[in-house]
Amino acid sequence: MRTLISTAFISLDGVVEAPGGEPGYRNSGWSFKGVEFVPESFEIKGREQEESTAILLGRVSYQAFSPVWPDMAEFARYRTMPKYVVSTTLTDDQLVSNWGETRILRSLDEVAALKQTEGGPIIVHGSASLNHGLSDAGLIDRYHLLVYPLLLGAGKRLFSTTDKDTQRLKLVEHEVYSNGLQKQILDVVR
Repeated sequence: MRTLISTAFISLDGVVEAPGGEPGYRNSGWSFKGVEFVPESFEIKGREQEESTAILLGRVSYQAFSPVWPDMAEFARYRTMPKYVVSTTLTDDQLVSNWGETRILRSLDEVAALKQTEGGPIIVHGSASLNHGLSDAGLIDRYHLLVYPLLLGAGKRLFSTTDKDTQRLKLVEHEVYSNGLQKQILDVVR
């Protein structure tokens, strides 16, 4: 079974919306504002590209990333990786042609089936709504979080607010950097 990893830039109060400057959010670009750049705090991002074998995105994140990421040197490894987009509305003719193999999945059942295939870890970038569904369905195996020392108040949250049984996490790697960022890698305990 493949490991499904959710990765996120996240504020201390759980907001994941628009860390890179995506339009339409009051605090857009918060991951770049007021936090000193410390290169070692982003080591996990390079490691994710090396260790992942596929990317899973929701439609909104796919439509935000696909016009930009294919040409970014920082994401070169992702160009050749298979991509899966979970959407009930996206059509094949809306997929970009310069970002490698991309397949649309229509349900979380299809994500569960993908996890049963051969291959290495699948990484989920962005995709707050998809993360809620994946978590509620018990499909996420690990979280890679870069926690920013910020309280953003309103905004899309990484974690679902569904009333459900307690989900335990095990901290397997962590580090605190001089700029206040915290790396937290957590496995979902089953």
